[in-house]
Amino acid sequence: MARLDETDMKILTALYADASISVPQLSKELGVNLSVTYSRIKRLQKRGIIERFTVQVNEDQLGMKARALAGLNIDPKQRETVLAEIEKVDGVRIIREVTGRFDLIVNMKGRSLDELHRTVYEVIGKIPGVMHAELFMEVSRRISQVNFRLSE
Repeated sequence: MARLDETDMKILTALYADASISVPQLSKELGVNLSVTYSRIKRLQKRGIIERFTVQVNEDQLGMKARALAGLNIDPKQRETVLAEIEKVDGVRIIREVTGRFDLIVNMKGRSLDELHRTVYEVIGKIPGVMHAELFMEVSRRISQVNFRLSE
């Protein structure tokens, strides 16, 4: 399988920042021939490096301005049931199984911190198999710019 080169990495970086960019515009910005840019994108898709193009919704504009993380300890015997139930909860965005103090870290969005507090302790915390829940309210965030590079 062909290795990725600097052009591939620049394409990935640009598409990660804005997947709605047109191929002609991307080609112009990168200084790469249009047909080369198009064929590189298709090859990256075929290889499974680009899985899909998607929309990023501004949930703040929808009133979902509060963010929090929930650390959960669960009964390992009820893992699948717990995960299935958490996936159904409004406001849950990402569920990560982790090592360390918690078994799961759940990313959540809601209209208010009070709503997220109730969701964690009155909904998620009462799911059979959830043994402990702890809420971490987000007070600020900084998003890092992604820049794909070749590994050395």
